[in-house]
Amino acid sequence: MSSCLTVAAELAGKMRDLTFAEPVSIVYNTLDYAWAPHASYLTRFASSPKRVLFLGMNPGPFGMAQTGIPFGDIRYVKDWLRISDQVGRPSVEHEKKPVLGMQATRSEVSGTRLWGLMAERFGTANAFFTDHMVLNYCPLLFLDRGGRNLTPDKLPRTEREPLFKACDAALADFIGQLRPEWVVGVGRFAEMRAQAVCDGLSGAYRKPGVLRILHPSPASPAANAGWAAAATQQLLEAGVWQA
Repeated sequence: MSSCLTVAAELAGKMRDLTFAEPVSIVYNTLDYAWAPHASYLTRFASSPKRVLFLGMNPGPFGMAQTGIPFGDIRYVKDWLRISDQVGRPSVEHEKKPVLGMQATRSEVSGTRLWGLMAERFGTANAFFTDHMVLNYCPLLFLDRGGRNLTPDKLPRTEREPLFKACDAALADFIGQLRPEWVVGVGRFAEMRAQAVCDGLSGAYRKPGVLRILHPSPASPAANAGWAAAATQQLLEAGVWQA
């Protein structure tokens, strides 16, 4: 089995072979232009088995698209994860969603909420990553002509199937490397993909349990009503975390 770094590199290559039609206008492959910080992230934090793997959907325009880190709010990436590698630029860039890399200033609410909870509960990044890891299912950001973010689940079936096939295979390899007891889907889509992948796993180790927690997006009224408390309660009730 390859290392997590190799799995990510292979996934990046598979993403380059995919094509997308309207309404997708521009695709950012974060594992290409933001490979340096992503590689640092995996090298530092994904080199040993984890008890819990948190799984997001795909990059946000002000998170992983800027920093190469899942839910990669700029402040937490630089100050808490202490990752500051140089980020390149996509080959084609939308004027409304420029990539500023580590010079970005706009926060990503989902990332602020997720990493903020982990920082509050665990204190240091090293303490969190002792037993936990955070990955995104898909490394691509999809934008329409107007610069609006499009999510992978909204793609037509002919485009979804090869994308999901590659991302499913990578997730299975990541699970094989990290051997988590739990895969926690951050939102319904991530839970569904995690469940599909885990159902197909075979091998000598026990299949992980799959759980969904509320997505921290500001588009969710429930998340805006107190995401950290709601997510913590879901993890406590499932036995993933202990009080």
